[in-house]
Amino acid sequence: MSLSLGYQTSQVPRKGEKLTCKLNKSTYRLKQASRQWFLKFTAALSSHGFHQSKSDYSLFTRGHGHDFVALLVYVDDILLTGPSPQIISSVKEVLKGHFKLKDLGYAKYFLGLELSRSQQGIMISQRKYCLQILEDTGFLEAKPVTTPMDPNLKLSKNEGEFLKADDITCYRRLICRLIYLQISQPDICFAIHRLSQFIHSPTKVQLNAAHHLLRYLKQSPGQGILISPITSFHLKAFVDVDWGSCPDTRRSITGFCIFLGAFIISWKSKKQATVSRSSAEAEYRALASVTSELMWISQLLKDLQVKILMPTTIFCDNQAVIVIASNPMFHERTKHIEIDYHFVQDKIAYGFLKVLPIQSSQQLADMFTKALLTSVLSKLVSKLGIIDIHHPT
Repeated sequence: MSLSLGYQTSQVPRKGEKLTCKLNKSTYRLKQASRQWFLKFTAALSSHGFHQSKSDYSLFTRGHGHDFVALLVYVDDILLTGPSPQIISSVKEVLKGHFKLKDLGYAKYFLGLELSRSQQGIMISQRKYCLQILEDTGFLEAKPVTTPMDPNLKLSKNEGEFLKADDITCYRRLICRLIYLQISQPDICFAIHRLSQFIHSPTKVQLNAAHHLLRYLKQSPGQGILISPITSFHLKAFVDVDWGSCPDTRRSITGFCIFLGAFIISWKSKKQATVSRSSAEAEYRALASVTSELMWISQLLKDLQVKILMPTTIFCDNQAVIVIASNPMFHERTKHIEIDYHFVQDKIAYGFLKVLPIQSSQQLADMFTKALLTSVLSKLVSKLGIIDIHHPT
């Protein structure tokens, strides 16, 4: 090993020699190992003309048009894509000059995500991961249900008998595994959000609700998102709120989903940070949340050289929120809302956003704010493009 900068010693090296250190322990598996690896990988790509994205530091791009290539890295797993197979091959050769690589061909399995190609598009699912969860929890032969959560169930932190230490560990492990599963299954997003609220001190009621979710997964473990070829790159979002629905904190639940063309690319179910005094205030805060997400996605798509049609459309079922967002007036209903939420008005005035009304029955984000009946849930799931290619027709 070379001596560290600033290291001083009384020993004088002979002519033509230099002092070195003996390596007693490798930095692999240490805290700084992944950071040092990423810095070395970034330096290697930068020396060959790649640019690191400011929206996602794990994304690197190079070139324009037919010569464009994008590289996504997670630790030592790499995805490489572009319109030219020759350019991709040349990038592989460049990487082989710096690192020892194993080329696995077309992406079929990446970080638990299964990628299936057909004439209709690319299907993203986590069937193997889901079946592994069901097998480990003993629900592989359970009787399936049609909803991820009972619509009549209102979870509270003081409802039910608290679990024992071993059961608490099992509950936490299960919820952590389910959180990763929602990457390809937006329909379970709200249920996982609610169950994760009680991860510190769960009760038998919450454990039974988690078992209910497992029985829902048993119905279609191969369910995922179909990404079809599109010609119109237009961003649109649906945003909704369940006002004061948390029985413990009386905070509202924000839910939104974002589409690029006809397929969903982002979704979220999250409890708001503060208590809202009205449904209009809660909806306005949710509108600010989805606006922030849209700004990040638009910058990411710009790095991928995807031209987004302006303005971005947001569908909201609250007329008061549409008026507040479009009319930058200071009045009684908005003076207590934090200033940082009012950047929505600036984005509308700039032309980045366009907020449109929608009927509550057509609000796709409704499934991210509350538990729904089977008839309503199945209709919304089909509109999100969620299918199960392994399910018998």
